[in-house]
Amino acid sequence: MPFDFVASPVVRSRAARGRGNNLAGHAAEASVARLYEARGVAICARNWRGSRAEIDLVGRQGDTVVFIEVKQSRTHDLAASHISQAQIARIFAAVEEFVAGEPNGLLTDVRIDLALVDGQGRIEVLENAFAG
Repeated sequence: MPFDFVASPVVRSRAARGRGNNLAGHAAEASVARLYEARGVAICARNWRGSRAEIDLVGRQGDTVVFIEVKQSRTHDLAASHISQAQIARIFAAVEEFVAGEPNGLLTDVRIDLALVDGQGRIEVLENAFAG
């Protein structure tokens, strides 16, 4: 009896997907860092970890410290949907912790941006993304 072989799609394990997402996230952060540096923002920290949270990129532009959260997904809208209110609260806590070590402390000028990277590598920057 003849046997018809139908190739099944490759199913990646959860761990393999996690590693792939991690690599894509790091590549997105590197692209965003290059964009900011081209715009005159000196990146002074990558994946800065405080006691309460992590900030993807920290830059300096004049007297302003720029905090950049990078989100990567197939589309910019999907990337933006990956940020939760709890994560925003952690980002604010990390910003507060970071600037506490600055010469002007909590009086330091800051900006918190959200950089969205789509599946094609296009970057959309939302400056002061969490300003109310």
